[in-house]
Amino acid sequence: MRIEERQPTATAEQVLGEIREFCRATQTAESTFGRLVVNDGKLVSRLRDGARITTGTLDKVRAYLTSHRPDLPVVNGSALPRSAGNGAAPVAAAAPPGFRFFDNRQKYLLFVSTCSEKTEIANRVSLELAGLQPAPPALRIFDAGVGDGTVLSRVMRSVHARFPTMPLYVVAKEISYEDVRLMLEKMADRLFEHPATVLVVTNLYYGEAPWLTPRSATAAQGLIWKDVTLSGNTAHGFAEQIAGLEGFLAENWRAGISPTSGNPVYTRPIVLTIRREDHSFLLDPIMPRPGRVMADYDLVIASQPYRARVGVEFKASKVITPLVKSLRPGGRLIGIHSHGKDPGIEIIEQVWPGDDPFKTDRYAILRQVKHELGGMARHYNFNASSDARSIFRYRMHTLPDEVSGPIGTSTLFAAWNAAIYVAQIEDDRLSEVVRDGRYLEATDRVVRQHGGLWFNDETYVISRRRAPV
Repeated sequence: MRIEERQPTATAEQVLGEIREFCRATQTAESTFGRLVVNDGKLVSRLRDGARITTGTLDKVRAYLTSHRPDLPVVNGSALPRSAGNGAAPVAAAAPPGFRFFDNRQKYLLFVSTCSEKTEIANRVSLELAGLQPAPPALRIFDAGVGDGTVLSRVMRSVHARFPTMPLYVVAKEISYEDVRLMLEKMADRLFEHPATVLVVTNLYYGEAPWLTPRSATAAQGLIWKDVTLSGNTAHGFAEQIAGLEGFLAENWRAGISPTSGNPVYTRPIVLTIRREDHSFLLDPIMPRPGRVMADYDLVIASQPYRARVGVEFKASKVITPLVKSLRPGGRLIGIHSHGKDPGIEIIEQVWPGDDPFKTDRYAILRQVKHELGGMARHYNFNASSDARSIFRYRMHTLPDEVSGPIGTSTLFAAWNAAIYVAQIEDDRLSEVVRDGRYLEATDRVVRQHGGLWFNDETYVISRRRAPV
């Protein structure tokens, strides 16, 4: 895509107005719109600054607006979601339509670079390896939201340390093109150290991804299945070949917006497999193929797989229960989500008294999953563990002198960003408090009081019972 820096034309002004209306109706961030349509988060801001839109880009924008334009009733100038009675799926939570908190890249990137959550999650997940008893032909792992691959790559290191010669089959689910690209950058080293690895990346839904099979016949017909075999035996060579996939990813790994839940949905379902050519003979028995996929996982990682504020019924029925059904006998699912009761939530309570985004604890999740499984629940163990084992802490990285004296503005901004990211505060609520500066005052008070900032996550484990010998 190319944008020339020129005076705005009538076409650019017109399409900019259409984009604004679309973003307002669907509550989509303009940067997200640009990434979804032409993989350029600055598209709208450049148009606003006077850039001229090319014919090719205009065609893509118009095609996207046409295919994704919300068919929503309008009340007092605001688009409202259709109710289930109008033939649409019910909104899955009190969150407004178009609310996609974890797609806000700026908040996300600042959070993961200033906080240790990814490292602590990987450490906690790796503890589960001691309880695995994998069976031939491979140890099988499913990551239910791989993100940028930080957790998965660390877990794969731990797997190699414990099972250095065992073939490894890893399925990574992720709908974000940017996260898939970042995750794949980390995989060259993993494929070098553990050559007997089959890596599968997919954008399918939770109820589809473990089986690599779309439920809709229409989606199944449009499935893009790409097998990649890496030649050579160096991490450098693998990295170059993986980087060569960027064109394929940019062209096909696209997402739309659900008009009911506001969550990202795939435009076309994709399955991408990667393995080393020099281990093809060993790995051929575990390679997935269309219509022939086994979903018998030894370990399922469900780290922050749902929004905190959605109902427990949605979390259990749409996310955790399908993943539990993909476990093999002896397999384990570890679920991880925010717990609260930490300095981070103290900041939120000072700005929005009474706000509590963490209403669903691990006990409620386990009870609801049991209900969803019905009679099948007898085949599983549900382990909430004690608080001492279940709850773990991660911190915002700061130097001691950063919080012992006057706290710098950048540190306060990072702390505030971490607090609102974890609590998943919507942008429209943020705009109400950032004008008067009291949010920084609240952040300063809490960080000073605790000598830093930390957050609590809680875990739970669901394991499938082994068949009696």
